Amino acid sequence: MSELNVELARQAIVKHTRRLAESAAAAGPGAAVPTTPEWTVADLVAHVGQTENWVAEIVERRIVDPSRLPTEMAVLPEDPDAWPAWLAESAQRVVSAFSDDALEAPVFNAAADGRTGGRFWLSSVLNETVIHGFDADAAAGRPVEVDAGVAAALISNHLAMLTSPTWEMARPASAHAIRGTGQTLRLLATDTADAWFVERQPEGAVLQSGSRPADVTVTGPARSLLLTLTRRVPLSGGEGISVSGDAGLAQHWVDNTAHVAG
Repeated sequence: MSELNVELARQAIVKHTRRLAESAAAAGPGAAVPTTPEWTVADLVAHVGQTENWVAEIVERRIVDPSRLPTEMAVLPEDPDAWPAWLAESAQRVVSAFSDDALEAPVFNAAADGRTGGRFWLSSVLNETVIHGFDADAAAGRPVEVDAGVAAALISNHLAMLTSPTWEMARPASAHAIRGTGQTLRLLATDTADAWFVERQPEGAVLQSGSRPADVTVTGPARSLLLTLTRRVPLSGGEGISVSGDAGLAQHWVDNTAHVAG
């Protein structure tokens, strides 16, 4: 399983935020977003910029107590022509907040897993910019561009969230649905050396390292695996995706894992 390369993540946040701004301008503020049908492009822009500023404040202030999380959101400029600059400033602010010191400092981690709070939020912001960048690309009819290493790290983050101690509190229906009696799921990336193995146990899903035979194996490029897991493309329609074993088990997993951006 890929771990997040911090410098690559910082660069990718800036890159994908800029790309989102470009796709938003191409699509227009009122355009519908095919991959998130209840949202317009304006909603995407507001959400990503606000999230970047909100997380930046958490990390800048080294907030440890969740009761002290920011309650106010940054305001989206009314003029769409101002959105690219606003998004660029938002991305730069959050990337600057993720200094080496901040990544190791005590900061609230909503997943309550083994990561520092700064590393948790770095992965979360990267997930927002990449996945919603794809949403904006879809609205504009542009091809998606995601580095394989970034995609693999986000798959690791996605599965870490679903198997984290706090997932049941965040998404109780999902946590209950992915429990099981030993059913196993394996993901294999064809363009990186990454593999992920999940066992559905009675108390919850457990992410394990290594690759071994499973009840179902989903194979494909890391980008396609990520977009399938986050329900941006269907399991049967992902580019380069193949499923061997119990396809119904893989579909059930995708249908019931709600850690999507936004």
